Amino acid sequence: MERKTPLYDRHVALGGKIVPFAGYLLPVQYPAGVIAEHMAVRTAAGLFDVSHMGELVFTGPDALANLNHLLTNDFTNMYDGQVRYSPMCNESGGCVDDLIVYKVREGAYLVVVNAANREKDAAWMAARLTGDCRMEDLSDSVAQVALQGPRSKEILLRLLPEEALPQKYYSFVREVELQGMKCLVSRTGYTGEFGYELYCANADAERLWDLLLDTGKDLGLIPCGLGARDTLRLEAAMPLYGHELTEDTGPLEAGLDFAVKMGKEDFLGKAGLEARLPLRRTRVGLEVTGRGIVREHQDIYLGDRLAGQTTSGTHAPFLGKAIAMAYLSPEDAAPGTAVEVDVRGRRVPCKVVELPFYKR
Repeated sequence: MERKTPLYDRHVALGGKIVPFAGYLLPVQYPAGVIAEHMAVRTAAGLFDVSHMGELVFTGPDALANLNHLLTNDFTNMYDGQVRYSPMCNESGGCVDDLIVYKVREGAYLVVVNAANREKDAAWMAARLTGDCRMEDLSDSVAQVALQGPRSKEILLRLLPEEALPQKYYSFVREVELQGMKCLVSRTGYTGEFGYELYCANADAERLWDLLLDTGKDLGLIPCGLGARDTLRLEAAMPLYGHELTEDTGPLEAGLDFAVKMGKEDFLGKAGLEARLPLRRTRVGLEVTGRGIVREHQDIYLGDRLAGQTTSGTHAPFLGKAIAMAYLSPEDAAPGTAVEVDVRGRRVPCKVVELPFYKR
């Protein structure tokens, strides 16, 4: 049975179209529609309920050593208040998940995992902890909202002084007092746009949601659902677990080399990643040059040769064209390469383009 986030009643009251997603009941869109929500985030601001994400806390003298062993990135040189992205690999170099690590202080880290993988990730990590390190799953007691878009800072500055906001991208302020609510405010997001993510106690979620919407209403802020979250991340070419990343697909194929530190001492999946070199496929962007919308899991042809498969695809509202992400061999991946995608038995012409499709 699907769970409800602390904001479920708000979504229903606002006319959100509720669908099951990652074990939760969440709005796929509101009456304004996906395109309007997408454009609001690109031009003004949008507010998302992301309370379904999982939050795990690692504490103890060996917390850092455990994260460095479990994850592909290196967390050694992080400052307090810094955020870092990382894949988490299995022994064969495929992805268990991709996640975000917040350094609270020495020996204390918050790890945010994908909702659909929360139980799997928690079990995977708990089974591999060593030394003096504890892991606690706080997911059920934490709500999270994402305020995204070029006017998001303007909205928060109506409520908070400048020094209460994180200044750098991928940094956070741990305890921000917002009209009696304690929030963690992070300059992160999954839209390719300037924005923030705010964490609070479940009991404060509705009040925080209402306060943000009321504060930003005259600046164009509207509530946004899963549909716009997906079109926005796709325009920004951000990988989605279960699509661009899977148990069989590794971070190097996905182009996430920046978050894979092969030079650090042994970590889970290192040998598996080495065994995949040289890479046999790589993540690319496709722009549809013919008529049609390309979706996930559709075959790509170069002439009569099956060359690869798409992982995500949609019509990109801000760019005004159909796009997709896909995997091709390095030999077929040069920008400008003409390919065809089989869309329900019809070959749709596309061309390989550089990622990301959209950059702020």
